[in-house]
Amino acid sequence: MARRSGGRQARIAERAAPLADELRPVRAGMAGGTYRPLSEDDMRAIHGSALKVLEEIGLADAPESGVASMTAAGAILGEDGRLRFPSALVETMLEQAARDLVLHGRSPAHDLTLSPYKVHYGTAGAAVHLIDIKTREYRDSTLADLFAAARLAEALEHVHFFQRPMVARDIEDNYELDINTLYACIAGTTKHVGTSFVHADHVSGVFELLHLVAGSEQAWRARPFVSNTNCFVVPPLKFATESCEAMEACIAGGMPVLLLSAGQAGATSPAPIAGAIVQAVAECLAGVVYVNSIAPGHPAIFGTWPFVSDLRSGAMSGGSGEQALLTAACAQMGNYYRLPTGSAAGIADAKLPDMQAGYEKAISNVMAGLAGLNMVYESIGMHASLLGFCLESMIIDNDMIGQCLRCVRGIEVTAEKMAVDTIAKVCLEGPGHYLGHEQTLGLMQSEYLYPVVGDRTSPKEWAEVGKPDLIDTAIAQKNRLLAMPNPAALPAETDAAIRVALPIRLPENAIAA
Repeated sequence: MARRSGGRQARIAERAAPLADELRPVRAGMAGGTYRPLSEDDMRAIHGSALKVLEEIGLADAPESGVASMTAAGAILGEDGRLRFPSALVETMLEQAARDLVLHGRSPAHDLTLSPYKVHYGTAGAAVHLIDIKTREYRDSTLADLFAAARLAEALEHVHFFQRPMVARDIEDNYELDINTLYACIAGTTKHVGTSFVHADHVSGVFELLHLVAGSEQAWRARPFVSNTNCFVVPPLKFATESCEAMEACIAGGMPVLLLSAGQAGATSPAPIAGAIVQAVAECLAGVVYVNSIAPGHPAIFGTWPFVSDLRSGAMSGGSGEQALLTAACAQMGNYYRLPTGSAAGIADAKLPDMQAGYEKAISNVMAGLAGLNMVYESIGMHASLLGFCLESMIIDNDMIGQCLRCVRGIEVTAEKMAVDTIAKVCLEGPGHYLGHEQTLGLMQSEYLYPVVGDRTSPKEWAEVGKPDLIDTAIAQKNRLLAMPNPAALPAETDAAIRVALPIRLPENAIAA
């Protein structure tokens, strides 16, 4: 009995050991693309309509520098001040656009390859509130909250990148806000970071920070671990002048950009879902022209990011089925051009991590992954149509994203996995069940994914362990992770140099904690 018990314990220990990356049931960059809400004819029609919009309507309000670059490439500035884009120009710029990007992490272990259909989930947004889950109240989000979210993102397996999900409302000066936002993100995670800027004049200070973290400007340019999320357009069909100037500064500094078009169907983009897609595609194609007229082949993500209105009130409805369809279709259009893609999913209209939040997040996140969206932004933690962020939801949503990735992975049909020999042995020679079978034990880690905080006990077992509540479990897991040493903490000498050069507001003792 002792020998049998020891062997069993050894097998359990072996199964509990970390798997090699290629054997894990899910991981960053799994290939989607099996869900296609648009047919090939649909995509060609949307592309043709977008080209017509660009050629006949164009975009207004480009900064002078952008006008100069785009007209030099072949865009036409009309007497009405609008830039129009001949179809041939758009096609030429699409040929020059960067493809198969690598978004670097500060740690190479977190590099993300954005080739077609490779799926990655992460955070994003600009929530102005943090949800206190114990009191069920919303309060202003702070820099410390942002840092805590970055630390959780570092620890959570299925969060592949960290873009600032909330605003540090305790910092009033806009320059200090931009510097400290990025610092808090970098100090909390070694995964790829996304950020944005209030004003173009702030970009130089940001690059000073990044060069210090990387060790030099040359080291930064070799592995840029931060990208700029840039709302370069104000839908419908206007360039956002100051954002465009910031984008130009980012391009000059070697920073990848996310070309984000965020129209709201029925408000700032057409109400029909197809029309919202056409406008978003047209605006992002204009961004492709813009970027490549300045620096051909500069890394840029095709960020068609349309939102949905509840047409009864005009309010945003990020948790709707229409939102899920929009995001999946936008993934298809980006893959139609074979461009790196990014869009939003996982946006709950629900105010708390409840059943409504669960179904709203899961539907859009799994559809985005199945459609092969490279970067699924806002996929975890978001509530109240992007107004609220919840740290405990990050913990819960990590389980949910794992299940989405398992759906993205799909089913491998091989001779071994169709298991005819195993069926024969069990049915003709064995006990008539597969529990304990060598194949079952061999695949239980690589074929199946298990939740971290989700509960799968029977009602009897659940009662025996005190009827644990998902929220309480998430709170405990959050506290446990935040109490651990910070693996992303910057070297002391680097942190000291940053604090001499820039107005950092996070206390030194918080960073290494």
